[in-house]
Order: sequence, then structure tokens, then C-alpha cells
Amino acid sequence: MKNKIALAFVMLSAVVLLSSCSKVPQAELDAAKAAIEEARTLQADLYLPAEFNAIQDSMNSINAAIEANKGKMFANFSEVKTKLAQVSELTAALKANTETRKAEVQAEVDAVMTEVNTLISDAKTLVASAPKGKEGKAAVDAISTEIAAVEASAAEATTLVEQGKWIEALDKLNAAKEKVTAVKTELETVIAKFTGKR
Repeated sequence: MKNKIALAFVMLSAVVLLSSCSKVPQAELDAAKAAIEEARTLQADLYLPAEFNAIQDSMNSINAAIEANKGKMFANFSEVKTKLAQVSELTAALKANTETRKAEVQAEVDAVMTEVNTLISDAKTLVASAPKGKEGKAAVDAISTEIAAVEASAAEATTLVEQGKWIEALDKLNAAKEKVTAVKTELETVIAKFTGKR
């Protein structure tokens, strides 16, 4: 009789243990999903896309594991719980890193904006001292048009900054910097050749 009671107790304990592992960890799942959405709201997908995509891939893998376990008679979600805890930790770190990256991008935008404005000013000064002969006038007019285009890009970047689109502003400013640097170099070369001939 004692053996039957002990056996019944062991079997009941096993059933309780298995059933506790067999429920989808919904609270943890919801918490991880909410954390990922918070990170997306902070624009982690724009500022740290590789890290954000890695977390998203982990979440997709977890969802697949949950679906695979749902069909089993004795489902076990303990590994899923562990992975959900890891996703929550990684997402918390991602949110902090996103704020840091935003500050870095904003500082970079300010620095490149200053650089572009200085290069535009230098290029305009060089245009004033460029040769104005028959061929020179057409070249100077073309270069002046290019400088005006760079100024327009810088103004667009300022508008993007006002809209909080720092990454787009930085891309536009880097392109403007590259263009105005090429124009300035071209002007310096033309002026040096002209001065050398005289």
C-alpha cells in the first residue's frame, strides 16, 4: 500500500512538473515584445540596425520554438524562458546604446555642418579670385552653380535636423562635404595653373 501511495505521489509530482513547463511563458513573451517595440520607438532600428536586427531574429527564433512546442504532448518551454530573458537583457542594453549613438550622431552632424559651411565660404573666396577669361567665365559659372547646389543640400540637412532626422541629415552633409571639397580642389588647381602661366 505504501508503495502505491509513493508511486502515485511521484507520478503526480511528475505531472505537475511537466505541466509547469508546458505552458507558454506569455508574461515573459509579452514583456520581450514590449521591450523590442520600445527600442523601435527610440529608433534603435535606424541608429543601431545590426543589433536591432539580431534581437529581432532571436525573437523570430523564439516564436518558431513556441509554435513547434505547442504541438507536442509534453511541451517544454524552459529553454524559451531562458531565451526570452536574454532578449529582454539585450533589448535593455540596446535602448541605452541607442541613446548614446544618437548623441554621437548629433555631435557628428554639428561638426560636419561647420566643416561644410567653412568649405563653402572658402570655395566662394576662391571663385572671386579665379581667372575670368572666355573659357574661365564658363567654368567659374559652372562651379558657382555647384557651390549653390551644395548650399541647398546644407539647408536641406538643417531642415532634416529640425525634424529629428539626424541620420539622413548626416548622410546629406557627408555628400555635400565630398562635393564641395572636390569643387575647392578644382578651383585651387585652376588658380595655380593660371598663376603659374602668368
